Amino acid sequence: MAAADLNTIRSTIEGRLATELADSPAIPVVFHNMAYEPTPNSSWVQCLTSFGASEYLGQGLTTNSQNRIVGLVVINIFSGKGVGPGANYVIGKRIRDLYNRVIVSGVYFDAPIGPEALGSPAPEGYFQTQVRVTFESIEEL
Repeated sequence: MAAADLNTIRSTIEGRLATELADSPAIPVVFHNMAYEPTPNSSWVQCLTSFGASEYLGQGLTTNSQNRIVGLVVINIFSGKGVGPGANYVIGKRIRDLYNRVIVSGVYFDAPIGPEALGSPAPEGYFQTQVRVTFESIEEL
């Protein structure tokens, strides 16, 4: 990627997840700022991409310079309550495999954390786990 654009990075992350979870079995995916009313006792995924502090990589102030853009993808996985964690962990494994130490369109993904079970799911009424993946990309000025 010649110049990292935040929406291009976000699109790379979200597109990869949406494509994977559209395959059988298909699982609904919700992203930032999307309204969604889940079907009770169903499985679904929420993907939240955020950008953190960046750092200089080159000496130039405006040309021939690079910045490292870093961020975090938080993927919440929801499944029916009271039926055990199995379905949720299967989805978590699919997501881990999708981002585990790969480079996609100039976005470098680290090893995922999770799926970790959360004690207080939001929204209530679901079993919830979370997979977190840090990433970075290079912005050329």
